[in-house]
Amino acid sequence: MRNLCVCLHTYVYMKKIYFDNSATTKIDPRVFKAMTPYLKDEYGNPGSIHSFGQTALAAVDEAREKIAKFFSCSNQEIIFTGCATESNNLAILGTVNYFLEQNKKVHIITLAIEHPSVLEVFKALKKKGQVEVDFAPVDANGIVKLEPLKNLIKENTVLVSIMYANNEVGSIQPIEQIGEIVKKERVKRGEKGLAIRFHVDAVQAINCLDCNVDKLGADFLGFSGHKIYAPKGVGALYIRRGIKIEPLCYGGHYEYNLRPGTLNVAAIVGLGKAIELIGEEKEADIEKLKKIKNKLIAEISKIDNIRFNGNADQQLPSLINVSFYKAEGESILMTLDMLGIAISTGSACSSGSLEPSHVLTAMGIKPEWSHGSIRISLGRFNSEDEVEYFISKLKFVVSKLRAMAP
Repeated sequence: MRNLCVCLHTYVYMKKIYFDNSATTKIDPRVFKAMTPYLKDEYGNPGSIHSFGQTALAAVDEAREKIAKFFSCSNQEIIFTGCATESNNLAILGTVNYFLEQNKKVHIITLAIEHPSVLEVFKALKKKGQVEVDFAPVDANGIVKLEPLKNLIKENTVLVSIMYANNEVGSIQPIEQIGEIVKKERVKRGEKGLAIRFHVDAVQAINCLDCNVDKLGADFLGFSGHKIYAPKGVGALYIRRGIKIEPLCYGGHYEYNLRPGTLNVAAIVGLGKAIELIGEEKEADIEKLKKIKNKLIAEISKIDNIRFNGNADQQLPSLINVSFYKAEGESILMTLDMLGIAISTGSACSSGSLEPSHVLTAMGIKPEWSHGSIRISLGRFNSEDEVEYFISKLKFVVSKLRAMAP
């Protein structure tokens, strides 16, 4: 590594490139502008009945309306949270606790490639012996196998939880088809049967995919602000009207008694503005992302001994996961960082682990390849002009690391 660092000093620093938008995004200036009044002058508590509070409440209501419009649902079906992790936990634990209160035996189905905000909840529940959990298999591209998923459903299955798009490889799940499977099971059970619900973690999907909740068949859908050019510390959960869950916290009337605590007005306003911008600019953003991605893929393909993880036709237009044989992913990340380039080796929420990616492992990818994987995730503020600089440094780094490899 010392020799590599010496080599790095021979390169003139040019500019910074941020290719880690799946971890977090820059706040859009238009979002920040919308938030500013509620960070300065309009500081009222939306729970207060005086004019200061009512001004804040009106801003929250407007943001809720924008989000409901985006998901084609009613305003009352949107619950504000602190992040997508909280949204997912509220949907899952709220459902489990609701049935446990009725002394029901609970069975849940999910995927082995889920984000930790879902996967770790199920692992904890399973460890405590509170629920039975089955993990539906995925194929070599990280797409759920529908027939095995369908066969896992039991009479006491109360929740199917599937992510819309994977955060490491970008694989897009057939959510509409899964929604239909859940719907058919619900009809089959009838009104007297145990309810079955469908939860969708849509964190990575909001920017690029259709999120009409009725079309998807979702009963719960969670997302986060900082993935869509809004601030960190705010998220939301769609809960279909009529569905009952238990709250995780107690202490206030906010959010229909499901999420107590004074609302983060400025962040909620930012979330509403960010959703509004996606609705207006999605097609243009996707077209731009596709051009950058295709250019990157064409150039990366010229490097020897690599493999792309996931099928580009079943993948987000914003994400590339690629493995370099005999070049460790963490070393690629750290060395590129010294050159002003930010990428990831997978999920930012589990990047501290030295274990092979649980996503790539579930896809059947061997450790010698998964350890050399990196994630390149694009966003609204990237450009085609960044590709040439990135590729030149990537080739340099991979070549040097391979030369040093035992």
